[in-house]
Parts: sequence; C-alpha cells; structure tokens
Amino acid sequence: MKNSIHALIASLAVSALTILPSCKSGKALLPNVSGKAGEVVVVMQEDMWNGALGTAVRGSFAADCEFLPQKEPLYDLVNVIPSGFTNMFKMHRNIVIFNVDGKITEPGVIYKNDVWAAPQCVISVNAANLEGAQILLEENLPQMLVYVEQAERNRIIANSRLYPERSLDPIVTEMVGGSPVFPSGYTLRKKSENFIWIAYETTYTTQGILIYKYPSSGTQADFELEDIIRHSDEILKENVPGMFDGTYMMTSTFATPSITFEKYQGRAFASVHGLWEVYKDFMGGPFVSHVFYSRDGKEMIVMQGFVYAPKFEKRHYLRQVESILYSFSWASPDRDTKE
Repeated sequence: MKNSIHALIASLAVSALTILPSCKSGKALLPNVSGKAGEVVVVMQEDMWNGALGTAVRGSFAADCEFLPQKEPLYDLVNVIPSGFTNMFKMHRNIVIFNVDGKITEPGVIYKNDVWAAPQCVISVNAANLEGAQILLEENLPQMLVYVEQAERNRIIANSRLYPERSLDPIVTEMVGGSPVFPSGYTLRKKSENFIWIAYETTYTTQGILIYKYPSSGTQADFELEDIIRHSDEILKENVPGMFDGTYMMTSTFATPSITFEKYQGRAFASVHGLWEVYKDFMGGPFVSHVFYSRDGKEMIVMQGFVYAPKFEKRHYLRQVESILYSFSWASPDRDTKE
C-alpha cells in the first residue's frame, strides 16, 4: 500500500463519517458483542473472497501492523458467505458486509452502530456489480479502517471507565493539567517533577505509560520528529534505566519512527509510532506517543505508551496502551483534579 496504515487510520478522518443509528429501538436491550478483540467478520461470496475483491480486503484490513518486532496483521479476518451469516455471526463486534447485487440502485458505503449487538460497528458496501464494489472499497478504504479502529479503541476506553484506577488521576493531573483513564491494575512506578512512569505488569508482559514535559520553543520545531525523538531519548536515558548498570531505554534505530498529526475530541497532537530498545541490552518492543502543548503553550507534554511482551504477539497490547492515550482529557479549569 502506498500510504502507511497509521496514516490511513488517523482519527482526523472520523468526523467525516456518516454514522447511522441502530435500526432498533431500545439499545440497552441489545446483547453484548462476541468475537475476539481485533477480529473482523467479512461477509462476502466465496468466489469474491478468493478473487481480486477478497485480495484487496486482505491487503488492507490484514496488512502487516507497522512498528511491531514481528509480523502481525492489523486485524484478524473471518470470511462468512451471505447464506452462512447467521445470528451467531451477527453478534460479532466488527462486521463488513459486501452486498453485490444487480438490483441495487443506490451504491455506496453505509456505517452503522449497534445493529444486532452492542457495542458493534457494521459497514455495508452496496454495489450493483463486482467492479463497483472494488471501486467503492478503494475510494472508502481510509474511512472504513478509521471506523473499525475507532470502534476497537472506544471499547477499550469504555472498559477502562468501568474499572478505573482512580488513584493515578490526581497524580498525573497535578503535573500536566489533565489525565488519561487508567484501567484497574496500573500502578505508579516513578514520579518526579517532570516525569511519571505508570505500568501494568505481569510475569511476562509490561504495558507502560510514560508522561513527561519539557519547555516548548513556540515554533514549528516543537513538532518535528527529530526534535521529539531527541527530547524523548534525553528524558528516557535519565528516567528509565535497564536491568544492568549503564543500560537505559531509548528509541530504536532499527526503524525510523513515523509521525502523523491528529485531532481527537478537540485535542490536537502529534502521534508518533516506533520501536524502543534498551541500550547495551536485548530488550525492546513497540511504542506510541502523543505529543501536544500544555494549556498555556509553554510546555510540551508527551504521553508515551510502550509494550514489552517477548513471548507474545504485541498488537493488542499496543492497541490497549494507545487507547489509554486517546482517553486523555483536561481537568476542569476551576478544579485541581478530576473526579
């Protein structure tokens, strides 16, 4: 693909989508969605799935997820033929339906929430013929990827809000003026005047959130990738030591990080994806950062999520920490901390 997946799913495109409400009333009565996180059911005739249309779907929705140490698809796809699209599959969290029928007079792509279950996203691609379906897919692919990614992200954030680790909120808010929503299980590892390290750790995995700030220049250089990485490496070297003397976290030079500029719920920020490693050690993994101005514009605030899971696939772990970054909100101006 010419454009990176991360550029395609940049959340700035979300506002352009036309989201239709559920065709059912009484949303609260809908059953919970089924299926694994990061999974998409694609309803399509078998011959189409084995042909050019199916190849295009797999080449986009199942493209390699960028900035992971090993190959993992962006989403896991499950193909279901229309006659097999029974109630069991209708309960799935993410569904993309290709309706290709000569009787269709109004081709297009329709986005709906919570049609058969909740919280669910359903995309219908309606075309009179195969060629039309392929054109619609090509023209609407960025929005389709955004829609599914946003749905996955919203589910994670919603779960975090159900079981938040409230003790962390005032700690972060005191330093930067706002806080993400941290799920239960995250704990404070380190705190200084300009640096906070919060993590969820198990025997074999670590999901970490580093929050730090430094003076802004008030110029465009604040959002240049080279400047962001330079500040990051300086702060990580000082605050995130490795297991042995003389080792510390740093941005990996194995792959050049990417940067996109997004706006989500009124907050503009630079989103940086890359790999991290430990200097003079063999530890490493993926990271994602949100970089934005403080409320007064005098400081740069960085929220950096990282994953260490050497025995496991890392796509979902990274999506989880990235969702925490997206959940950030400023505290009310007249309050020191949020509720």
